[in-house]
Amino acid sequence: MSMVRYSIVDVFTDRPFTGNPLAIVYDAKDLATEQMQAIAREFNLSETIFVLPASPGGNATYRARIFTPGTELPFAGHPTVGVAVTLVRDGLIKGPDVVQECGAGLLPIHVDEVHGAATVTGGTPTVGPALDPQPLLESIGLTEADYLGPAPRKAGCGLEFTFLSVTDEAVRRVKLLRPVDNLSVFHWDAERHLAHVRVLVPDVGVAEDPATGSAAMGLGVWLVTSGLVAGDGTAQYEIAQGLEMHRPSALHCTVTASGGAAVSATVAGHVVPIASGEMIVPPFVG
Repeated sequence: MSMVRYSIVDVFTDRPFTGNPLAIVYDAKDLATEQMQAIAREFNLSETIFVLPASPGGNATYRARIFTPGTELPFAGHPTVGVAVTLVRDGLIKGPDVVQECGAGLLPIHVDEVHGAATVTGGTPTVGPALDPQPLLESIGLTEADYLGPAPRKAGCGLEFTFLSVTDEAVRRVKLLRPVDNLSVFHWDAERHLAHVRVLVPDVGVAEDPATGSAAMGLGVWLVTSGLVAGDGTAQYEIAQGLEMHRPSALHCTVTASGGAAVSATVAGHVVPIASGEMIVPPFVG
């Protein structure tokens, strides 16, 4: 009977049983896509990351494939932070600077082994046109009175989300009534550069995510585009997420802009080891 080794870690937290749990599956080069998807369904966490050798002739330290319970993603923040810290911590790769190869390309990661943390630089920022807030508000049980603006729009650094700005009280009342596509609902505290965030991703099999690094970087792109942080230079901001899920998470972010447009973004956080073991490899059905 074939077995595969795995670890469980909590990401974007320095305390066990908070943050966003992640399953890491090692030595996954012999697993087919459907086997990876079956393992991700079995863990039933927001994401499971599979570690593979880097492609020959490239500059990556390792290659990763990332699955939700419902689909494969080109990139996700909390798996990227979690796997880099864990691989360095366990002596499987050397830090502090590593490069992850994934569907979004080659992503630089700086690992702080002393503090069990990592900083990920996202892919090329993208941003879409302004959207009508009304359908988004209705889909999550909110009204025009809850809406703050500026206009919602899609943005990302490898994986796009739609960003909807509402009152802090409204963030707590969010209730998914209709399907949405990668929606980040948040309140922006301009004085503290702090966002209270909830991220809904039902289309990929995750009703709500307790910490979302890819959305955290996308928020920085939205902030620059909306004129809420400087259009030149680097701005720092913090994200509090997962509070309503009893999984408080802390994400530390930067966005760098030039000429009023975001050119890069980072997200950083801590990683706490929780469990490890082996599981049966699912049968392959070709």
